[in-house]
Amino acid sequence: MGWHEKGLFILFASVNIMESKVVFITGGSSGIGKSVGEYLTSKGFIVYGTTRSLNKYPDHDGFELIEMDVHNFDSIKKAVNRVVDKEGRLDIVINNAGVGITGAIEETPDTEITNAFETNFIGPIRMVKAVMPQMRNQSQGLIINVTSIAGHMGLPYRGIYSASKGALSLVTEALRMEVKEFGVKVVNVAPGDFATNIASGRYHAPHSQHSPYAKNYGHILEAINEDVDSGQHPIEVAKKIHEIIQKENPKVTYTVGVFLQRFSLFLKKVLPSKLYEKMLLNHYKL
Repeated sequence: MGWHEKGLFILFASVNIMESKVVFITGGSSGIGKSVGEYLTSKGFIVYGTTRSLNKYPDHDGFELIEMDVHNFDSIKKAVNRVVDKEGRLDIVINNAGVGITGAIEETPDTEITNAFETNFIGPIRMVKAVMPQMRNQSQGLIINVTSIAGHMGLPYRGIYSASKGALSLVTEALRMEVKEFGVKVVNVAPGDFATNIASGRYHAPHSQHSPYAKNYGHILEAINEDVDSGQHPIEVAKKIHEIIQKENPKVTYTVGVFLQRFSLFLKKVLPSKLYEKMLLNHYKL
């Protein structure tokens, strides 16, 4: 084999190794998770997604779905072990499973606040605990936590959601430093509003017409749903995640969304806090 042929062989071999990595996506049955799974599968990755109710998706194809509940650590360990036993490795974990929640903080039931944090914050930490031993043994791995642009600011009537995603974003920063020595990379991907079915599954804190928040909550909820309905296709998140996977040294945080949503994060960094708050109040007509 000549030098030219050897070079091509090494190139194709390295591409093949990269493109056949094993990916594990929580919440892979719909929305962003499904789009990411389908896109990475089309790029040659071996993809497994999870869902709480496998029987709800009898026609799912493109990549394998596994039943798993991020609220249950035994369920997580069982799903992770199944993939590792079959593939012998686990290269990339995408913590995507999440729930939406809206409402005035005063009127949001404690049980729903707990559920939001169980799913959006504690669930991803449970996943980290389950996969780190395998990634440490491999001396490599990538964990991508899907948070939200909303997690970088306290939004009215989305305070609990913002807090749960913001908490995950901060844990991502800490975890990166803790696991760096083991060859494991951790990244935060913060999407804006995307056209998914999150609105249909979002919890809305109940309020009566006599609620002091009724007027403001009502028109803000309409605006939130309109933003989701008119949002970008989740394939944009999939493309960004594929781009991140190929980076040798990824950044801490990547944002994905329309320009104004991404620009709002820049404004928060440079504007005085009260001026930024006034901007949000004007935006939401409060």
